[in-house]
Amino acid sequence: MAINMNNHVFKGHKTLLGSKYVTYGEVELPLRYDIFSKSDDGFDWGHNGPASMQLAFSMLYQLSNKEIATKHAVKFTQDVVKKLNSRDWIVSAIDVIEWLDANEEKAAEEEPELALVSTRKKKTKKKTNVVKSVCSELGITQKHLAQILEVPEGTVSSWAVKNEIPRLGKKAIEFYKVSTKNQKIVDSYKDFIHLLQAS
Repeated sequence: MAINMNNHVFKGHKTLLGSKYVTYGEVELPLRYDIFSKSDDGFDWGHNGPASMQLAFSMLYQLSNKEIATKHAVKFTQDVVKKLNSRDWIVSAIDVIEWLDANEEKAAEEEPELALVSTRKKKTKKKTNVVKSVCSELGITQKHLAQILEVPEGTVSSWAVKNEIPRLGKKAIEFYKVSTKNQKIVDSYKDFIHLLQAS
């Protein structure tokens, strides 16, 4: 995968009083109750319960989309979340993506007609990644884009992995484009005035 996610990890922590915290890229991982509601008690790990499945879905959704996360939540709970037996744990984004790729391939072998669709989607994503397109158009890096939008760099990386930018992010980018274009017009006008005054 083109995006460097070596520093992007999921971290879990249980306090001595039993509170549980999960972060991704040092930001609290959203519970996603609005699209997948299995647990009323937040996240948990080390077993197959609803709170573990809630965590499994949220981790998968962070790096894919609702359809893929829903499809694999049960198996990811069994394969990964159930085995997180310690109070503190770390799972890298790359490991989760590799798990997803392997399980998408298995699903493709079992359902060949879906495999073709899945492969086409993957190819399309790689060719037209929206974050890369925006950065290329503006001539900036993902880090610079994060600074412009005043969001964590990990958020922009996550958008790139999911190949989608939230509506407010798109609006902010459009505003930045218009602002930059207007600034160029103003600069050109100033240069023209200086040229007239000099002649």
